[in-house]
Amino acid sequence: MRLVETLIEPIFLSQFQFALTIGFHILFPTLTIGLGFYLVVVELLWLVTREELYYRTYRFWAKIFAINFGVGVVTGVVMEFQFGTNWARFVTATANVFAPFLYFEVLTAFFLEAGFLGIMLFGWKRVRPAVHFTATILVAGGAIISAGWIMAANSWMQTPAGFQIANGKFIVTDFAAAMFNPSFPIRVTHMLLACFETAVFGVAGISAYFLLKGTNVLFYRRCMGVALLMAAVFAPLQVFVGDTGGREVFRSQPAKLAAIEGHWETNKNGGAPFSIVGIPDMKKEETLYRIEIPNGLSLLVTHTRNGRVPGLKEFPRQDRPNSLVIFWTFRLMTGIGFIFLLVMLWAAFLWWRGQIFHNSLFLKTLVVIQPLGWLAVETGWVTAEVGRQPWLVYNLVRTSQGTSPIPAGNVIWSIALFVVIFLAIGGSYLHYVFKTLRAGPDFASPIPPIQRPAGLKVIENLPGPPEGV
Repeated sequence: MRLVETLIEPIFLSQFQFALTIGFHILFPTLTIGLGFYLVVVELLWLVTREELYYRTYRFWAKIFAINFGVGVVTGVVMEFQFGTNWARFVTATANVFAPFLYFEVLTAFFLEAGFLGIMLFGWKRVRPAVHFTATILVAGGAIISAGWIMAANSWMQTPAGFQIANGKFIVTDFAAAMFNPSFPIRVTHMLLACFETAVFGVAGISAYFLLKGTNVLFYRRCMGVALLMAAVFAPLQVFVGDTGGREVFRSQPAKLAAIEGHWETNKNGGAPFSIVGIPDMKKEETLYRIEIPNGLSLLVTHTRNGRVPGLKEFPRQDRPNSLVIFWTFRLMTGIGFIFLLVMLWAAFLWWRGQIFHNSLFLKTLVVIQPLGWLAVETGWVTAEVGRQPWLVYNLVRTSQGTSPIPAGNVIWSIALFVVIFLAIGGSYLHYVFKTLRAGPDFASPIPPIQRPAGLKVIENLPGPPEGV
């Protein structure tokens, strides 16, 4: 009975609606950010080497980028309206800090991304190559900067800084401190790397699928080769950044860290163990069926064997995040990160053996793991947001204090409407993406002439990776 009452409370319904909209929306900017960077790299290779395959690669993936960009804009607008409809009291209290971040994000999206997207997609024969390349950089850079503003806003909610409270409202005293709050640098880096990884493993997985079918072999080898070279940088870097982010959570949000790790008792004699698996029980205040590594948690977050790690019991029950949820979402996210790293080590071995495009098991693996980047992003956001609960602004504003005074029924019918709309949008998106993938690359259209600025040296016969990469 209590569960039913909770499910129909306006607070829970507003949380669920926001989680639904952001969970759907985030799928698209993740690919926009990562694929935009991929296109910058591909166009640079085209300008430097003049190899036709790079031009064809750009034109092909730019179509996917355009479809994804359009859907991302539509789904993002819905999300921002909810601040006024479902979280009016939160907005009223924090508008002086929060609103500028969203304002600058909108300016970035429209002036850089939308403003130069037309040149990027349709300007090949209308502008000089340098101008077109600049447009690609500005669109990709705009997506990255937009993500930066959003991450600044969210990170401020996690680790608020640069403000004072007057008459129940947050007033900015230092905008730089508010933006570059303690968790922002590592969180924005972690998110951007997740976007890059998701995109390049997506490209590699799609390319591997067509290679297994024997379709446009040279073209998809080139697509996959560039993607894997980029993934070789992103995969190990993400593991390092993730480890650094864990230590930041330990310093700034100890209750979240304790919940993520299912760590209940503060270690006093010896180091805190790391639970590989287990089932945290919020009522019994223990993690059941756990398999532990002695001193492992202390080593991870303090880099010492006996480092003190506060347990969840040190925090009042009403201030504890749901450990059962974020214990497993965190492990799923980190597990995917290590899967990507292991796949790249395998790729390096196959490249050394000259078999990277011929090993069917490796190609099938790339196809299977293709969606994992999006899953890691989703579970990462669940970990971050559920881990912040019960706070909207960490340790300052509770979630229960930020919702709008609206009836539960209003939220229920809007959730139902969103589900219908998102199913329609998602179905249309997949239809056009699959249609574009089935059509394949365009080899018929003429290649635009390259007019390089004086002094730019063209690299002839540039040696590339083996096997036609």
